[in-house]
Amino acid sequence: MNILDRVKNTLVQRQLAGPENPVLLMVSGGSDSTALAYLAADLRKQGVVGPLAMLHMNHQLRGADSDADEAFVVQLAEALEIPLFIAQADIVALVEEEKGNVEAIARRERYACASDALESLCNHAGVSFEQGRVFTAHTQDDRVEAFYMRSIVGTGPGGFRSMTYQTGCLCRPLMDLNRQQLRDYLMVRRDSKQLICFDPAGNMWREDSSNECVDYFRNFVRSEIVPKAKERNPKLTETLCRTMNLIADEDDYLAQQANELRKQSVQWTSSLPGRLPEYDAGCTLLPSFGQASPVLQRRVVHTVLQDILGYDARIETASVQAVLDAFANGTPVSGYVGNIQGNLAVSSNKHGALIEPMAAFRARRKK
Repeated sequence: MNILDRVKNTLVQRQLAGPENPVLLMVSGGSDSTALAYLAADLRKQGVVGPLAMLHMNHQLRGADSDADEAFVVQLAEALEIPLFIAQADIVALVEEEKGNVEAIARRERYACASDALESLCNHAGVSFEQGRVFTAHTQDDRVEAFYMRSIVGTGPGGFRSMTYQTGCLCRPLMDLNRQQLRDYLMVRRDSKQLICFDPAGNMWREDSSNECVDYFRNFVRSEIVPKAKERNPKLTETLCRTMNLIADEDDYLAQQANELRKQSVQWTSSLPGRLPEYDAGCTLLPSFGQASPVLQRRVVHTVLQDILGYDARIETASVQAVLDAFANGTPVSGYVGNIQGNLAVSSNKHGALIEPMAAFRARRKK
């Protein structure tokens, strides 16, 4: 099976997208996302996916090299006749202002732009935002790296499945392929005289020099941890991904059980019959939630916080535990109050545990 058919198979088997779904491609100009652009263009021609657009985020972290990446993606989009959104963010300035982590802030800005671009694409296609999809170029290699990163810092429910094929509108159609297979695919395109773009130096993709900097956590895992593990098991990528898929199967089962608990015990604030929940207004975990298994409780709280904070937010274990602490011996703890990530307040009484924006909590307390 060739690479295009394997990606098509992943899309169909995992029900990631179809011809009714507009797709926004996240393209950095690296080998993985460049291959994604070519593959998606061919899938669109075959009617497998809906209208396409590309998004390139210039993080302005590497000076002229960042601008050259942008120029390469512009050339690629023009060659493939795919509309292109370009966004720029001064990540260094944001890091200095917020005293935050470079990778986390860059990721936040990237996905915020993706949400805006996807909304524009869906409006142009005349479909609802929920039908839109964002395709990223995550591969088996990325999944293995994420596994080791989570092994080092710890993770929550289902974390050792590493990455999911789909999270909300975000899809990862290349997760059954590794980086070398994608690079081989680009070389085959070149050798068979198919459409291919080159940068001024004659490269088919752009190399990010910051990938060599082990100060970044992922790069440390990529350059130090994974190579040593592969010395013991040269087939580490396939072996570990197979293991993670087994974990994912069991995780999916528990997720179904947690979803049933969520339906029974989560009441969204201001939600009315027949309307979608207003996630940003928060919710109440009803008293019955306290009687459930802690395994399912953790999962429900994690999904609730994900909905409130957004699909790109990293939910902290401490935040989940702070919500669970609102219950003791199976019942809500009257008078409990906590403050968690996203400036959310958690409070509880005999009616359950309420999660809401801190501003709403303070406004209620003043009445």
